[in-house]
This record gives sequence, structure tokens and C-alpha cells, in this order.
Amino acid sequence: MMGPAHSLSGAAAWLGVGAAAAAAGHTMPWPVLLVGALICAGAALAPDLDHKAATISRAFGPLSRGLCEIVDKLSYAIYKGTKKQGDPRRSGGHRTLTHTWLWAALIGAGTSVLAITGERWAVLAILFVHMVLAIEGLLWRAARGSSSDVLVWLLAATSAWILAGVLDKPGNGSDWLFTAPGQEYLWLGLPVVLGALVHDIGDALTVSGCPILWPIPVGRKRWYPVGPPKAMRFRAGSWVELKVLMPAFMLLGGVGCAAALNVI
Repeated sequence: MMGPAHSLSGAAAWLGVGAAAAAAGHTMPWPVLLVGALICAGAALAPDLDHKAATISRAFGPLSRGLCEIVDKLSYAIYKGTKKQGDPRRSGGHRTLTHTWLWAALIGAGTSVLAITGERWAVLAILFVHMVLAIEGLLWRAARGSSSDVLVWLLAATSAWILAGVLDKPGNGSDWLFTAPGQEYLWLGLPVVLGALVHDIGDALTVSGCPILWPIPVGRKRWYPVGPPKAMRFRAGSWVELKVLMPAFMLLGGVGCAAALNVI
């Protein structure tokens, strides 16, 4: 999938979680619903940090481009070191390590640990990074071009500061789900995990599939490309993604949001 579809699917997924929570009688505070959807939309772009042409590799200028090269080489090295006889030869690390359930779990856990140990500045950093990615993904037409980077960063920084202030107010969700002292913002890792997994599921629907299950071997392959039957797959950027899936994500997100807020 392309970046905009990934971001939309991430936002829709968190809004769906909000709807499920409301149905179970545990309605999310609206700031948690909003911030979680934005973080999930941003996190749904993060697995493509192994691809130099991806949105995330351009989002933070030289810093993200350099990190992209490191992650690509690391992913390729791990692929070569763990592949089985049935796994094909590769020339790079795209759609390997960062497209697995294990990576999603580690990134989510790391986010939660950072949030509760780094306190306010760590929370602001987490929000800023994911706000940048969410803006790049959801508002891709307005955010295209290097001339808009500074404006995106300023908007993300302002949004992160305002949203952190809203969440800090009693009852607004800094301690949502985890209420023990010192566990404020522990939940921030959840939309990160969900965003990464939604990204992987989206890529699994494409022609190449996605090795979500690694390091669990399947037959003669450790990097088995999970996906539906080939007749049901599509190419990234095709009309199926643009004309069917993206409108569907928008509709599902709207319904999920309304349900999460008990409007319907």
C-alpha cells in the first residue's frame, strides 16, 4: 500500500478500537480517541523506514534518510542471517524486519517505556514524531514538497504541545487504561503497535505479501509472505487501493468515531 492508505487505515483502526471500547461500556475520553487515531495514523507509516522512497524516510530530512539507510542495512543483514532454503534472494531489506509482529511489539513496548520514564518531554517527542507522520500521510497533497517540511514540523510541534496539555487535565486520558501512579501515558504504545500491524496487514493484501509471522517458520520459509489468494491481491497504488480501500477506510473511520463518541 501507499502512505495515504496506510495512514487512513491506521486512523480507522484506532477509531474502531474506540467503538469497541464504547460498546463494552468503557468509552474513551475524546482526547484519547483523537490522539490515539493520530498516533496510529502516523505509526502506520513507520514500518516503511526500510525504504528510502517512503514517506517516513523524507519526513525528517537528513535525519530520517540516514536512519532509513541504517534500518535497511540492518534488516537485510538479519534477513540473510535467518533465512531458510525456501526464502528467495534479496538485494535490500524492504518488507523484512520492520514488517513483522515482533517489530511491532518491540516498537510499541519501547514507546510505552519511553513515555513513562522520560516524562513530559518524552511524551511530547512521541506526539511530535507521530503528528508529523500523520500530517504527511493524511494530508499528503498539502504536505508534498520539501518547501512544506518546516510548516509540517511547526504544525506538528504546536499540535503535540496542545494535545499533551489537554491530556494532562484530570479525566482527559493521560491515565487511560493504566491508572496506577507512574503509569500515565503507558497506553501510548498501543496505537503504535496497532498502526504497525495494520500496515503489515495492508501490505499483505498486495502482490508481494508480507512476512508478518517472522521469526516463526512456515514450511521451508522463515520469511513467509502472508497474504490472501493471489487472485485477491492488488498492486500498491492501483485503482483498488485508491477507489475502493481508501474511501472504505474513511467511511469505517467515520462510523467508528461516531460509535466511539456514543453518537450512534
